[in-house]
Amino acid sequence: MSVIGAFSLSAVLGIAAFSVDINNGLNQRVRNQAVADMAALGAALVYQNNGSSSAMLDPTAKDVAAANGLSRTNATAVLVDNYPSSGSKAVKVTITTNMTIAIASAIGLRSSYTVSAISYASLPTATTGSSACFLALATSGNGITTSGGATISTPGCSVAAVASINAGSTGITAKELVAGTGGVTNSFGYITAEALKYATSFTNPNWNTAVPAADKRTHATTTLVDPLASDANIIAARTLLGSYTAPVAPTQPTVTTGTDWVLNYSPSGTLATYWNSSTKTYTIPSGTYNIKALTISGGITVNFTGSSTITISGGVNNGGNRLTFPDGSVTITGGFASGSTGVTFGNANVSIGSGTVTFNGSNIFGNGNVSINSTVTVGGGASITMGAGNHAFNSIAVSGGGWMKMGDGDLDVVSGITVGGSSTVAAGIGSYRLGKNASNDAINLAGSGVMIMGDGAFSANGNITTAGGSRVVFGVTANHFINGSMSIAGSVLFGAGRYTISGNFTNGTGGTTWPFSSTVTGLTYGNTLAGTSVSGYDMAGVNVTFIMGGTLNLAGGAKTKLIASSTTTGGAFADILIDSTTTAATTWGAGAQNVFVGAVHVPNSDVSMSGGSNTLSTGQCFMLIAKTLNLSGGSSAGSACAGVGAAYGGAAGATTIGLVG
Repeated sequence: MSVIGAFSLSAVLGIAAFSVDINNGLNQRVRNQAVADMAALGAALVYQNNGSSSAMLDPTAKDVAAANGLSRTNATAVLVDNYPSSGSKAVKVTITTNMTIAIASAIGLRSSYTVSAISYASLPTATTGSSACFLALATSGNGITTSGGATISTPGCSVAAVASINAGSTGITAKELVAGTGGVTNSFGYITAEALKYATSFTNPNWNTAVPAADKRTHATTTLVDPLASDANIIAARTLLGSYTAPVAPTQPTVTTGTDWVLNYSPSGTLATYWNSSTKTYTIPSGTYNIKALTISGGITVNFTGSSTITISGGVNNGGNRLTFPDGSVTITGGFASGSTGVTFGNANVSIGSGTVTFNGSNIFGNGNVSINSTVTVGGGASITMGAGNHAFNSIAVSGGGWMKMGDGDLDVVSGITVGGSSTVAAGIGSYRLGKNASNDAINLAGSGVMIMGDGAFSANGNITTAGGSRVVFGVTANHFINGSMSIAGSVLFGAGRYTISGNFTNGTGGTTWPFSSTVTGLTYGNTLAGTSVSGYDMAGVNVTFIMGGTLNLAGGAKTKLIASSTTTGGAFADILIDSTTTAATTWGAGAQNVFVGAVHVPNSDVSMSGGSNTLSTGQCFMLIAKTLNLSGGSSAGSACAGVGAAYGGAAGATTIGLVG
C-alpha cells in the first residue's frame, strides 16, 4: 500500500504542477495581449504623426513593452499591407515571453515554453487625392486661375485642380495646393501650404520665396475625382426638375336667376320692409335669396344678417356706404364691384364667377372657402382680409399701395400673382399652387412690392421675378418646386427645405436688406432664420438645398447668406447647398458679398468671381466644385474647415485608428 500511495502522491503533485503552469501561461497571455494592444495603438499613432515613417514602429512598441514591465526584446512591430482589407494598412505588434515549466524546475531541469499575443491597429487609409474645399474638374488647361488682388484662403483644406493651376494674384493659403495631372504656375503672390503637389512642373520666379520649401513639394500625379458625381440623393433630386402641381382652378358657379334688387331711397314691395330711412340702411334677415342683379345707390348701407344662402346671377354694383353679407353661402356671377368703402362677408363659403371683379376700400372675409373665377384686382390703397379657408383665384393683381392678406388654408392661383409698388400679398399656412401669366411669371413683384408666404407645400409653374426694393418670403416645406427661373432683384428669405428650380437663379442688386416689419401682418421678418442671424443680407436661407437646371448668378452688390442643413432632414440634403449640371457660366459679380455654408456643386460650369466680391463661410464649411474657377481683381474666397462630409477630391478609406481582428 505504501508503494501505491507513493505513486499516487507523485501523480497528484505532477497534476498540480501542470495546473500551475497552465494558469501562469493563461495569465501571462492576458497580460501580453493587453501590452500588445497598447503597443499597436501607440505605434500607429506615432506612424500617423511622423509622416508615415515605419522606422518608428518597432522602437515605439518596445518602449510600450518596457513601460509595462516587460523586456524590450519581448516586442516587435511591423507594417502590414492589405489588412484588414485590400488597400488598407495596419500595424502588427507581437509580444512574446518565455515561461518556465514549474514541474521541470522542481526536479532540477530547465525547460520553458513561449506565450505570444498579437494585435493589429488599423491605419487611416490615404485618399487618392486631397480633401479639397475648392476643386476644378476640367481635364485640360488651367482649372484654377487667379489674377490681380484675388485671394483664396482655406487653411484647413486643399485647393485642387484636375489639370493645372495658374496663381497670378496676391496669394493662396491652403492645406495643400494640388494640380492633379498638370502644373502649378505662380507669379508675384504667396502660396502658403503644408504641401504643394504637381504632375508636370512648378514654375515660380527665383526671387519669390513666399512658397512651400522644396521638401514640401511633390512631383507626382494625384488622382482627383468629383465626390458628388454618384451621390444618390442628388441624382434622384435632379429627376424632379420641371415638376409642379397644377393649381385647382376655380369653377364657374351655377346660380338660380331671380329678380333684380335695386336698393335705393324709394324701395317698394318686400324691399321696403327692410328699409330704415332715418339711418339709410337696409337690414335683411336670414333666409334664402335668389337675386338677379344687386344694385346699391350711393350713401346707403346694406346688412344681410344671420346665416343665409344668397345667389346673385347679374352681378353686384355697390355705390353705397357699406355692404355686409352674412354667414352661410354667397354665390355671385356677372361681375363684382365692392364700391369705394368695401364689403364684408361673414363666415361664409364665397364663390364669384367670371367677369370684372374689383375691390376698393376695406374688404373683409370671415372664415370659409373663397373661389373667384376672375382676376382679383385690388388697387388705390384698397385692402382685402380673408380668414382661414381654401382660396382659389384665376389671378391676383394688387397695386397702388393696396394689400391682400389671407389666413391659413390652401392658395390656388391659375394665372399668377402680380404685386405692384408699395403693395403686399400675404398668406398663411397651407399648400401653394401657382400657375403663370402670359409673361410666364407665377409671381411678379414690382419695386417695393411684398409677397409673404406661410409654411406649406409650394409649387410654381412659372418664373419668380422681383424688382429692386421688393421683398419675398418663402415658408418652410420639404420641397419648393419652381418650374421656371428665379430672378431676384430685391430681397428674399428662403424658409428651410429644398428648392427645385428648373431654370436659372439670379440675385440682382436690389439694395433692400433684412429685417423688415410688415404693417399688413404685424410681424417682423429676417432678424433670424432657424436661430441664425440674417440681418443685413438681401438674400438669406438656413437649412436649404437648391437643385437647379440652370446656374446661380450673383450681381455686384448682392449680399447673400445661404446655409445648408447639417443633416438630411426636411427635404434639404446634409452639407449640399447648390447643385446644377448646367454648362452655362456662373458669375459672381464685383462687390457681391456672400456667406455660403455647404457645397456648391456645378461640375460643368465655369465659375468666375470678380472685383471686390467675397465668398466666405464665416468660420464654417464651404466647398466649391466647378469645371473651372477664375478669381480676378480684389475678389476673395475662403473656407474654414477640413472638408464637407466625405474626403472631397478623392476616394476615402478608413479615417481613424483602431484595433482590428
